[in-house]
Amino acid sequence: MNISSEKLEHYWMPFTANRDFKANPRMFVSGEGMYYTSHEGKRILDGSSGLFCVAAGHGRREVADAVGKQLIELDYCAPFQSAHPLAFELAQRVAALTPGDLDYVFFTNSGSEAVDTALKIALAYHRARGQGQRMRFISRERAYHGVNIGGTSLSGLVKNREAFGVGLTGVAHLRHTWLPENRFTKGQPESGAELAEDLQRMVGLYGADTIAACFVEPIAGSTGILVPPKGYLERLREICDAHGILLVFDEVICGFGRTGKAFAAQSFGVTPDMMTMAKALTNGAQPMGAVAVSKDIYDTICGPAPAEAIELFHGYTYSAHPAACAAGLAVLDIYEKEGLFERAADMSEYFLEAVFALSDLPVITDIRGYGLIAGFDVAPAGTPGVRGYEVQKRLFEAGMHIKMTGDAGILAPPLIAEKAHIDEMCAILRDVLKTYPAQTADIRKAHSS
Repeated sequence: MNISSEKLEHYWMPFTANRDFKANPRMFVSGEGMYYTSHEGKRILDGSSGLFCVAAGHGRREVADAVGKQLIELDYCAPFQSAHPLAFELAQRVAALTPGDLDYVFFTNSGSEAVDTALKIALAYHRARGQGQRMRFISRERAYHGVNIGGTSLSGLVKNREAFGVGLTGVAHLRHTWLPENRFTKGQPESGAELAEDLQRMVGLYGADTIAACFVEPIAGSTGILVPPKGYLERLREICDAHGILLVFDEVICGFGRTGKAFAAQSFGVTPDMMTMAKALTNGAQPMGAVAVSKDIYDTICGPAPAEAIELFHGYTYSAHPAACAAGLAVLDIYEKEGLFERAADMSEYFLEAVFALSDLPVITDIRGYGLIAGFDVAPAGTPGVRGYEVQKRLFEAGMHIKMTGDAGILAPPLIAEKAHIDEMCAILRDVLKTYPAQTADIRKAHSS
């Protein structure tokens, strides 16, 4: 396929070096199973499930058929004061997967919208219970909670924040959980649970009655996969319970089987008050996100309002879009029929062993992982992120797509992956990364001391 620069000019690409990309484009034209096909006809192994979306693999006919049928039958339904049956069916199916009593589902169109929705629900909840002074939010360093203004304010990644002003006021950040002594730890680190005490410090500093909610990714995803230390999430839950603070898990990346269970909350045995989700909810086939909330939150907001009154003045034109709901239902059928959550649990040991076997490469300064997701760091070359960007382009040329954030690579293959796919993924990584110089071993030594 011949792609001229003129044809590429007018699309402003997200999170992309636009000028560099358009000079040397990396385009996908089709996808099937574990692979993309590039515009040059080359097969590209998908090592990150697209952008953590395509958990059931590419080109699922069941999903395409369901979406096409729905668009012919009902292409759109205004979600304000009217609805369609699939929205209620999908909410019921999602609620059957969520932990505890997180049985009420508000649909959005992305993870970013889900996070901003959760922020507003938290504020509305406390106001409804007579504690409207609770307007402060707690997040973490190295957090990623989407790119709307609320999620940007929660973000702990400097490049996602620095060009956009101060964001929301009243947001404070806990320390992140990456510790040098936990380098090359498979699964949950032994050290670091004490970092949860930062939340108690925030209570002492600001007053518990000013804090609405604490937002955390159970596994910090886009920053490079930071697995929570043992006891860390449990301690956050205890502190929130003691002070009336809502605990919100952002499961946009690790939801729907990535950790071997439906949600990471179940894998780690900690139930939040709210949970955001997106991505694998529709296998990436349609834009969709959601917020699952507890019965207490739903009843507190909706219960006092008159029967004919709008309880929450919030929503989107495309909330619970019929085509997205059709995709979601078809995808949940696939997950159940093919046992993909269980498959991820079964494949985890092989996957992590294969990825951690790359630790002998001098350019790799750390590897972390849990379930069917792992992150690795490459030693920076001068300016942070320069080497990571180069690695991503070289991996594409070698036949694999993965997500890079700065100098951190993220591996999250579709849950349909076979052992042979894991072997191929790690072989490509080794071939590319082994070419980097051995002097980076000095950086590994410095990090471990």
